[in-house]
Amino acid sequence: MIIDCHGHYTTAPRELDAFRKQQVDAAASGAHGPARTALRISDDQIRESIETGQLKLQRERGTQLTIFSPRAAGMGHHIGNEAISLEWSQACNELIHRVCSLYPQNFVGVCQLPQSPGVTPANCVAELERCVNEFGFIGCNLNPDPSGGHWNGPPLSDHAWYPLYEKMVELDVPAMIHVSMSCNPHFHTTGAHYINGDTTAFMQFITSDLFKDFPTLKFIIPHGGGAIPYHWGRYRGLAQDMKRPPLSELLKNVYFDTCVYHQAGIDLLTRVIPADNILFASEMIGAVRGIDPETGHHFDDTKRYIDATPNLSAADRQKIFEGNAHRVYGRLSKKLAATPGR
Repeated sequence: MIIDCHGHYTTAPRELDAFRKQQVDAAASGAHGPARTALRISDDQIRESIETGQLKLQRERGTQLTIFSPRAAGMGHHIGNEAISLEWSQACNELIHRVCSLYPQNFVGVCQLPQSPGVTPANCVAELERCVNEFGFIGCNLNPDPSGGHWNGPPLSDHAWYPLYEKMVELDVPAMIHVSMSCNPHFHTTGAHYINGDTTAFMQFITSDLFKDFPTLKFIIPHGGGAIPYHWGRYRGLAQDMKRPPLSELLKNVYFDTCVYHQAGIDLLTRVIPADNILFASEMIGAVRGIDPETGHHFDDTKRYIDATPNLSAADRQKIFEGNAHRVYGRLSKKLAATPGR
């Protein structure tokens, strides 16, 4: 089985965007926004959006299962207040649950957290529990910067995050580090802010004792790890100069995905990062949707890069395509075993 650990519902029916616009407009005027019960999307609309989108590409590109979450840029934690973020997150998570219920062979859920600037991450615990225990989700997306590009909240090593980490450990679910849309004009959302978030999170891990406090806590850093694999010597040297543990210690808790959209990037990633710490991912129909004129293939058809790289053995590819996902997502094997037809 080829498991794509990084998929977002970027093709959701337009009613979801209309609902969000009502929320945002209400927040701007100080009025109460619509409740999520006002969102009306039929199963047929979901089927059309998935079968002409993510499911179509699964079949064309030879993958079988996508670990699926709400659209990352759409999380918009900087918009409105805590109540708006909660209502929006619950609406998005419920929609992901419906997708996974309609296509249990093809999609497994990961939740959006109802983060909000200046609000304790502890307030995300209840929604994480709901999604894991009621919906069967196997992880969450965690935004290290809910301010939307201003980075004025506590770093991931701060004790403010600990109640959420405690619940993640208890439930045996990892988090993918994933910022949302940038509202800072200095940082393009997908070209700068996403990569900044990935790189910043790893540096925070280097400089903290987080994994001494939570030895089984697991994070996936997407987009090939931001700048990390490509400046591995820099970070090794910084850790050494600061008398921090070697980076190999972090690799007990931190993993990277393959959302790198050219062959040379995947070749470098697979030379620098051990195969045990790489999970296959594409983020298809996401940040980069076009066809590469140099190859004639879609940039985000990442399976072909893994197939072509000379740095991996057959055993390595098995780990990246499937085995590592089962190790990192502790609930995945049981979830798949309980899926009818598997």
